[in-house]
Amino acid sequence: MDRKSILKDLQERFKDDITDVFEKSAKRAYISIRPESLVNIARYIFKDLGARFNIATGTDHRYHMEILYHFIFEDINFLISLRVMLKKDNLVIDSLTPVMKAADWIEREIHEMLGIDFTGHPNMTRLLLSDDWPEGVYPLRRDYKEWDKNAIRDRGV
Repeated sequence: MDRKSILKDLQERFKDDITDVFEKSAKRAYISIRPESLVNIARYIFKDLGARFNIATGTDHRYHMEILYHFIFEDINFLISLRVMLKKDNLVIDSLTPVMKAADWIEREIHEMLGIDFTGHPNMTRLLLSDDWPEGVYPLRRDYKEWDKNAIRDRGV
């Protein structure tokens, strides 16, 4: 399949789940989807279309959180990013770990740094932060306030 066929297939198959498609370049497209559609669309891209899950990224925007799930079609050098927006009062989404093990650590990292809960994740334990880091304090949120008055944070969090 070429990039046009992939995008057409996704738009037809998931027409009620996709809210926007932005073709940034010949090598990259962003597909905004409804949060509840994530697992079905990701499973199709990964298992049926044969894309490789690359990584996910989370960002705190002023009024919502955004997660981008990046999939690469290596044979045609085409990257699709599934874009999911979560309202700040409901930071919950289904985990992709049951579909692909590669989502395990990045979902744990996004949970630790931004406080997004991944329903169905098999091991939502700490990955990066120290054991004495307080629960409910997320260092990559816009509203983060330093909790340790003795901390020297000149090399990141």
